[in-house]
Amino acid sequence: MPYTSSNPRPPRPSDVGRSLWGGAPLPPIPERFLDGIPGFFAWLALLVSIASAVAFPLTLMLTAALVATYTAFRFFLAGIANAMGIRRIKEWEATDWYRKYLQDKGSKSLDWNSVHHLVIIPIYNESMKILIRTLDQLSLQENATTQISVLLAMEAAEPDSYQKAQSLHRQFAGHFANMYFTVHPRGLIGEMQCKSANLAWAINRFFDNIVDDEGLDVENYVLTTMDADTRWHDKHFAALTYHFAINENRHRAFWQAPIRYHGNIWQVNPLMRIINTYATAFELAYLAAPWWMAMPMSSYSLSLKLLEQSGNWDTDVIADEWHMLIKAYFATGGQVKLEHIYLPFLADSTTGSNIFESIKNRYSQTLRHAWGSKEVGYMLAKLIENPQVVSFSSFKLLLRIAHDILLAGAGWIILTVGSQLPVFFHPKIAPIKVDGLLAAGDKLTYVMDGFAASHPAWALLAVSGIVMLVLVVVFQVQDYRIRPPRVSPYTFGESVLELLSIPFMLLLTLFVVALPTLVAQTRLLLGIPLQFIVTEKSTEK
Repeated sequence: MPYTSSNPRPPRPSDVGRSLWGGAPLPPIPERFLDGIPGFFAWLALLVSIASAVAFPLTLMLTAALVATYTAFRFFLAGIANAMGIRRIKEWEATDWYRKYLQDKGSKSLDWNSVHHLVIIPIYNESMKILIRTLDQLSLQENATTQISVLLAMEAAEPDSYQKAQSLHRQFAGHFANMYFTVHPRGLIGEMQCKSANLAWAINRFFDNIVDDEGLDVENYVLTTMDADTRWHDKHFAALTYHFAINENRHRAFWQAPIRYHGNIWQVNPLMRIINTYATAFELAYLAAPWWMAMPMSSYSLSLKLLEQSGNWDTDVIADEWHMLIKAYFATGGQVKLEHIYLPFLADSTTGSNIFESIKNRYSQTLRHAWGSKEVGYMLAKLIENPQVVSFSSFKLLLRIAHDILLAGAGWIILTVGSQLPVFFHPKIAPIKVDGLLAAGDKLTYVMDGFAASHPAWALLAVSGIVMLVLVVVFQVQDYRIRPPRVSPYTFGESVLELLSIPFMLLLTLFVVALPTLVAQTRLLLGIPLQFIVTEKSTEK
């Protein structure tokens, strides 16, 4: 039977006394200060770059060139890792997971049929069309009627959310072992309007109404949280069952599958598809590469026991994935690891009626994702609170978190401002002069000679740019091969726009990646809050 609650129940023991940092007293360093670290470095990078462009132009150019070289090297590694990941996906898709379980199970393995999946779907202003499509796909999983329970986490802030949940329950209750729904009240003290608060409410109601009342043993429960538009690979939960049953450290693990932003790829503006290509390639590369540390993203799994031990999701966090892993890491004394499920799931991308709407919606989505910049400060706070957990592993996790966040903010400023502004103030340092280029008989020789005689920073910037451009083309080719089939053939205009997206990628990433990231980091620095907004995602075929 479905259950719902519109009035708060008494908090579970793990909720009592929780501070803003989630489960521990406030650290001696104020939260506002820690939140502002990425924004501080971004603005520091901008101010230092402007001053250096005037006083030390060549030094700034060399710094920008080194950042560019490192970025190009990351692209090169991502291209290798992406190819590795695609090969592993083919291997995993060909695997019979139950047969593999029978071959690999040991004395400490769980019985296959004893593993139960609780799948939570947070829902806010999602169309019935998307939700029906999501539940239809989920119902195709092996043993869905015996091993998968679905919990629809509705929001009271959405009109008719209760009626929507009832309608979905009537349509799909027979497709799963159990189907429940909760309705998260709005305006609770200490909460933001965000997915994390909805998840925390839903799982607390599950414990209160199901686990406690029915005396369920959570030892064998795997909890999966997913976006409302996630479509799992049809073997995903079989593979997850295998790994949860076999892994002796099942209560010290997260599981993550690669994301493919292909759910509505043919409805995305052709100029914007390259952004999805880049994101899809790097998500798989992070998982497949042994030299990088993967992090949970969008839709992920962990044991219900680990979630309870970690104190549940926090109710004031926009980006819940990294935050939850950090909480679990410190709750277990640094014993948590992220395991890979090489079976990709489909996610929808932002769309719009035209290119301007598409850019606006993607900007809003990135702004929300970039709120995860808070996790640099959160990780530092947890290290301060838990000195006994400080180790090489914890510093590696801190470096992984800070790396992407600082590179997207301060790093991007150094790369762009540092490579352009010195020439504005000191035109003579440019390797190519416009008047010389126009007067040169052999223009290619003039350009090559100019770079050869210039400061080494120019050569590094040029080579790095060429490497990144080539690898973007490689990512595009890899992405073409794995996209869902089209209903109708490419039009000429669509083909032209998609080709143009390659040289325009730098400009597009400025508006939909770099600027929203810098805005988010600046708002965190100034203490300006952000409200969760659902961005437009077309699903028309």
